[in-house]
Parts: sequence; structure tokens; C-alpha cells
Amino acid sequence: MNDIDEKSLDSYRALLLMAEIATEEPISQRELSRRLGIALGLVNSYLKNLVGKGFVRVKNFPRNRYAYLLTPQGIAEKSRLAYQHLGYFSSLYTIARQDYLVLFRSLHAQGIRKVAFCGVDEVAEIAYLSLRETGLELVAVMDDDAAGGTFFDRPVATLAMGLLSGNHRIVVTSLKRGAALRQELLRLGADPANILFVTGSGTGSLPAGEEIKREP
Repeated sequence: MNDIDEKSLDSYRALLLMAEIATEEPISQRELSRRLGIALGLVNSYLKNLVGKGFVRVKNFPRNRYAYLLTPQGIAEKSRLAYQHLGYFSSLYTIARQDYLVLFRSLHAQGIRKVAFCGVDEVAEIAYLSLRETGLELVAVMDDDAAGGTFFDRPVATLAMGLLSGNHRIVVTSLKRGAALRQELLRLGADPANILFVTGSGTGSLPAGEEIKREP
């Protein structure tokens, strides 16, 4: 990943973090880490940086609980970053659409007709649109955070329950939590050869021109 991409990723994570704390509810750094799918140490680093720039202030509660609050400058910065990343989401749609189409066509050429999705976010929706063009069937959708809900009228199961649906190819379809989802699938005993993803940086992003990879 080049320097420009790294800066874009940093600002995108800062935007996601500010969006999470905009509700002003007491929340731990560990919970922020879980929601955003990034390491706890990174959450701490980003928060320190935002506090240092005057975009966030910390409010103490009893029993060592904290709320992270956006300052007026932070609210303005959040709006600026949201506008800046509108172009990112437009590029994400185009790139992800193409990359998942390549992946699904490759699977179809191998004689595979059924796949499962792991991870529900904006990338999963894009992947589903590509899937429909290739004649593959989506047999399971799994995501611990979204379990009990639906994804295009399909029930969303926990990862543990989703793995019980069969020995299918599992396509990781989350932008923010790709690495964490792959690790959890492996922890639950999924066959590494069945875990498929499209990524050039290990962060869940989908750069153009990167090859389809399997979990080693």
C-alpha cells in the first residue's frame, strides 16, 4: 500500500471512530475495537491522536468508565472526512464489484455452485450483486454481530451455526472486520482452503489489480 492509500485508510478509520463516539454513550476502547474490527492498540492510538488535535475530549464516569465526546472542532472534522470519503465509497463499489465478479466466475469455472458469506456490511451487499450475475447460490450468511437479522431475505446466523450448514466455500465479505472474521473462522475449525477473500493489504479493503487469495 502506498503512502496515499495509507493516509486514506487512517482518515477513514478516524471517521469510523468519530461516528461511533458521536452518540456520546460511555464505551470502552475494547468495545470500539470490536465494533470497528481493528486492534485495541490502534483504537488507543487513534483516540490519543484525536484528543491531541482537539477533536475529542474524554469524560470520566464512576467505576473507571469513560465517554469520548466530539468537540465542535471534532464535529466539523467528522463532516469534512465524510465528504472526503464519498469518493472512496464510489471507488469501492466499482472495484469490489469487479473483484468479486472475478472471484465468483472463477469458482463457477471450477464447478462450484454454492458459497457462504461471512461478514455483513456494505461490501457484502456489493458482493451479492456480483454473485447474482454468475449463477452461484448463496446458501448461508454468517456474522455474529448481525445474527438474528436478515440479508436480502436470508437469515443471518452466527459463525458457529453458519459453519454447520455445510463444507462450502466461505467468502469473507466485510470491509472493516475481514482479518478478525478470518481468524474467528479458523478458530472455529473452518478449513483454511475454503476461506476466500479479495484483499491487497490485509485490512479488508479491495484494491484493483490484486489477485484473489486463499487463507494460508
